[in-house]
Amino acid sequence: MTANRKDDHVRFATEQQRELRGYNEFDDVSFVHHALAGIDRSDVTLHTSFGGIEWPVPLCVNAMTGGSARTGIINRDLAIAAHATGVPIATGSMSAFFADESVAGTFSVMRRENPDGFIMANVNANASVEQARRAIDLLRADAVQIHLNAIQETVMPEGDRSFSAWGPRIAEIVAGVGVPVIVKEVGFGLSRETIRRLGELGVRVVDVAGRGGTNFARIENGRREHPDYAFLDGWGQSAPACLLDAQDSGLAVLTSGGVRDPLDVVRGLALGASAAGVSGLFLKVVLDAGVPALISLISRWLDQIKALMTALGARAPADLSRCDVLIHGRLRDFCDLRRIDARRLANRSASHPATLTHLGGHQ
Repeated sequence: MTANRKDDHVRFATEQQRELRGYNEFDDVSFVHHALAGIDRSDVTLHTSFGGIEWPVPLCVNAMTGGSARTGIINRDLAIAAHATGVPIATGSMSAFFADESVAGTFSVMRRENPDGFIMANVNANASVEQARRAIDLLRADAVQIHLNAIQETVMPEGDRSFSAWGPRIAEIVAGVGVPVIVKEVGFGLSRETIRRLGELGVRVVDVAGRGGTNFARIENGRREHPDYAFLDGWGQSAPACLLDAQDSGLAVLTSGGVRDPLDVVRGLALGASAAGVSGLFLKVVLDAGVPALISLISRWLDQIKALMTALGARAPADLSRCDVLIHGRLRDFCDLRRIDARRLANRSASHPATLTHLGGHQ
């Protein structure tokens, strides 16, 4: 059953990618163009640091799959692309491994193909410390992702129905493993209240994983005998909304969910993310066109991210959080309702006198 479910997830996720076109709330974020903001490309680095973690680039291949023969092949191909481009990578949920160790190879293939890369093991919020340690040992993982997926579990025919232990389990894993822990959603977003609570549990890094990319409510509804949860298709907050909501949280924040291109990555970094994760789009490319095409795409993205940073005057990803951004449309409505000062975001360069010249402000 688990293997069939993992294969179903891949099939439904790739079908969704073929439907994802047009507007999402990243389009409600634009940069104020300062014509003299540009710097020298040779002065720009993609290196990013957050929560005790160092990445060479602000982009990762985010959690997807594993647990069946087919998904083992996908994990192999994704790992080959990660090795070739230097981007960090995460496994999909390792629950299948905890239930049946015979599928271990569908996950450990990532380390075999990417021996020196940054790899994250992904576990659910019901996992024990012992299970998290097993996942780390299998992959020689550099970090653990704990995913929060109450809406997915609710729609999943065989899903969990008890969520009250999640908080204590997260705290136990944070305290009981020797690698950084990243808590992420699976596509419905993290509110500022959730992020605050995670901080109280000892978490230092979160991935907001907002609405706009792969929709696991739709996927699980498609697996039901009677698909009767279609009313949840629009549940949750977008990644840009979550990033705005997370300002001043004190935690390091990553963004994923609906990231379509390098501009969306840079938008996310400008809203406070330390890095961006992509899943469904990279999955579609590797399945449709193969590993060389995915390597080419990721390499091009990294080059274009650096180009945009050069034009915006950002020497490092963190400097993008000083750029002036305009918030429009639905996202502006979200800011108003959540009492987020969008005007401050549009005038941030004035608050950084040392960077006014290259950010295009007035002296």
